[in-house]
Amino acid sequence: MHSFLLPPRTIVKQIRHLSPLGEVSLAVLAAILVGTLTACRSGPDSIEIAPPGNLGPIADFVEPGFPFITSTVDAREVDPTLPDDNVATRGLVLLLGDSTYVTFDPDLLRMAIGWRGEFISLTAMAQVSYQDSLNKNNQIPKVLGTAVFATGIYPGWSPGEPRFEDPRPAGPYPPDPGRGPLPADWARWEGVYVVGDRAVLAYTVAGTSIHEQPGIVEAGGEVGIVRTFRVGGREQPLSLVAAEVRALERAQVEEGLAILHTKGTDSVTAVGITGAPADARWEVVEDRYAVVRLPAGSDEALFRVVLWRGPQGAVERFREMLAGPTEMVDFEDGGPRHWNLAVATSGMLAPDSAAYVVDEIALPIDNPWRRNVRPADLAFFSDGRAAMTTFEGDLWLADGLEGELENIVWRRFASGLYEPMSVEIVDDEIYVYSRSGLIRLHDLNGDGEADFYENFSDLSIQTLESREFPLSMASKPGGGFYLSRGGALDNGPRTSPAIMPGFRAGSAHSGSVMELSADGRSIRAFATGLREPFIGVNPRTGMVTASDQQGNFVPTTPVYELEPGGYYGVPATAHREDLPEVPGPITWIPHEVDQSGAGQAWIPAGSMGFEEDALIHLSYGRPGAFRIYLDRNAGVTQGGAVELSSDFSGPLLKAEFNPHDGALYVAGFQIWGTRSRGIRVLARIRHTGEPSLIPEAVRVGEQGVMLRFEVPLDSQSVADLASYAVSRWNYQRTSQYGSGHFKLDGSAGEEKLPVAAAHLAPDGRTLLLVLPDMREVMQLQVAYRLRTSAGREMADTLYLTVNRVAPLDLVSMGLGGIDWQASLAAVGSTTVEEEGEASAARGEDIFQRVGCVACHSVDGSTAGKLGPTLLGVFGSTRPLEGGGSVRADEAYLRRSIEQPSAQIVAGYEAEMPAYLGVLSDAEVESLVAYLQTLAR
Repeated sequence: MHSFLLPPRTIVKQIRHLSPLGEVSLAVLAAILVGTLTACRSGPDSIEIAPPGNLGPIADFVEPGFPFITSTVDAREVDPTLPDDNVATRGLVLLLGDSTYVTFDPDLLRMAIGWRGEFISLTAMAQVSYQDSLNKNNQIPKVLGTAVFATGIYPGWSPGEPRFEDPRPAGPYPPDPGRGPLPADWARWEGVYVVGDRAVLAYTVAGTSIHEQPGIVEAGGEVGIVRTFRVGGREQPLSLVAAEVRALERAQVEEGLAILHTKGTDSVTAVGITGAPADARWEVVEDRYAVVRLPAGSDEALFRVVLWRGPQGAVERFREMLAGPTEMVDFEDGGPRHWNLAVATSGMLAPDSAAYVVDEIALPIDNPWRRNVRPADLAFFSDGRAAMTTFEGDLWLADGLEGELENIVWRRFASGLYEPMSVEIVDDEIYVYSRSGLIRLHDLNGDGEADFYENFSDLSIQTLESREFPLSMASKPGGGFYLSRGGALDNGPRTSPAIMPGFRAGSAHSGSVMELSADGRSIRAFATGLREPFIGVNPRTGMVTASDQQGNFVPTTPVYELEPGGYYGVPATAHREDLPEVPGPITWIPHEVDQSGAGQAWIPAGSMGFEEDALIHLSYGRPGAFRIYLDRNAGVTQGGAVELSSDFSGPLLKAEFNPHDGALYVAGFQIWGTRSRGIRVLARIRHTGEPSLIPEAVRVGEQGVMLRFEVPLDSQSVADLASYAVSRWNYQRTSQYGSGHFKLDGSAGEEKLPVAAAHLAPDGRTLLLVLPDMREVMQLQVAYRLRTSAGREMADTLYLTVNRVAPLDLVSMGLGGIDWQASLAAVGSTTVEEEGEASAARGEDIFQRVGCVACHSVDGSTAGKLGPTLLGVFGSTRPLEGGGSVRADEAYLRRSIEQPSAQIVAGYEAEMPAYLGVLSDAEVESLVAYLQTLAR
């Protein structure tokens, strides 16, 4: 770690200040007070700490001095004389200077468009929310300037003859251009080098290595776009499609150049080549396409292609552009730094008041570039340093994420990535999973910044659907990766048709977990039929787990053990003809507990107080972290969940175990629906060494539920049957959004189970709750309020799933002498719980408890909310999706709570779960009464 001075923790703990961005670097503010923040220089990898005081309005999304961003780019309506099918799904948008830009399509190895003037509309999800964190009104970014040239959706380079059709297999929606890369035996995108404000593109065509440096050239006030190529030896001729002009009146082909006259205008498109190998020539094919023909040859070729568009009378200026030198920057050894300063922060340690506490970590928001920082994921190097991706496309390195968290140094390592949701470090190499695919980052000259953004694999297909997120990634033991992609949800800008309620066509990988080979060159479906899967992989056993998110065909949050070839219940993302039986999950978690499941992490045995490998599941909506229990007692996988911690200042997306300090680090940011008010969070779940009060192990069987704790229990509190509340219900998997709760006979509601007896084993730690009529059920909820033998209160709720009922081996559990059947005779199979009186005050409490607040405001605001505000809803007239309206009376409010998909308010999606059977009649009446108090 680099040494530098930071203020004492006692001072840091006193600083609790909210900045306009929601957080502030506590360590930096403390340093202002005591004047101890200093710069440190330590040889060639010197780090100079940025001075404080840079916090201010967030800067523009596009940074000056960095050569590219990655984005979908729509150029279909730029100019009627140019291709009308021109969309680059994951385009590399290069800033050439003098308000001149190009977009390279790495899937088709084509320069999709070059233009001047205005940039693109920055309306992709990360872009539109960059300075407005809760803005989800994304659109497909469009070219705003004046086109110089363009090509259509076909290969930019071809072996032999040029091709003017898309050779890639069509996806579920054939018109969508997101079909992945060209066939491997045809071409491959290798990646992009960064040298200062210049970029060099690298790709291979028919075994020939090609490097390309885009730029500009000026002559007499006219500006052209230059493509400088370094082409290796060629075993066969190659064809480059440089431009397409649809409304071509005539073509004038001369030595080294072609001038294309646009019909009905004085405008011409001129393309020229200088320094090309002998026998290279221009052709205008089909009176439309300007094509460069390169002959086969063993020698390397360095040449330029210049493109310009303007009035016919200025063609001489274009000829002057051809006279410039043919040069390419030295890119193989890396380029200079872009971000010479580091940012210092620290953490805020929680008191050791429980077994698991949450330490808050200040993010580098107070940075010299006024760059927004919304963490999506993090991973650790072998030496304890961390890499963190942000939704805006950056990657930061952090030194000091361990121990007391006093001296954390952040440095920017990479930028320009396209919504990178995941990062993994394998053999100390950084892999980032984004809409562009899986990118491996290389620091070629050891200066602490990435110089080469290698395309490790682009086989994970990305369509135009903006909600089809590359959600998560995990390295596979022995080599390779698992990648998960969200389903193409039916919201956001419509780019493909709806195929089922809640879903659009999307790609062949939507709603899937894919297995990627160790070399990145082959991919296969591992599991399909998921809605929004986040995965975790046990690094010791290779077990793959996944959460999913409630929605259409997903009744509530599940946690699955995935099997190769498995199908998990969403027909829209099955990608197969047959729909086999859906396996039961490890556990379901009720929607009111976990509104939106997210990432998973495995804690190795012996760490954080866990005897065995422990699976941790994150809730984005709560937000919270859950311990997931695996129970294989009945010969199938089942289990349960209990909350480990919920003390987080922002929503959680990903978690990563840090072997250097034996703690779990979590990260996330707010843009989707969540109960959290925080915009971003980086935190550490730390085991203090205090005894844990959650169960060590959980088993279910025909006798009931066994719980084993780390600490001995107070026998008197165990024997008091009023200490327990047990209920059960099923869900219904339908095309509707989510599910209500249903008794085992199919009627709406929940069954309350009496606890016939509670037996404590001689070890004082193992507890058997004897339950009547144990049966397979999707949700078995066990709440308890007990005391330890030392008198400490302990209260939790377990959310269990019983996929199969089998006898528990009570002898091995230390409960062999118990006559559990004798206690069953005295109780019934279910009980009826008193409802209680309905009231508006009770309804307000329910509104908060079940998570209505995550999607609906009560103050008229809509920012960050999926649903309409409920201020003034009672008594109003509600316009409905599809036409018509309805008066929001008591009957409408009840219907909207119990069966919300029945009538959707215009402008909103069917994204609210049904509360039929979830809430009792009195609870629904209370909610309606509360909503009436919000009438204007």
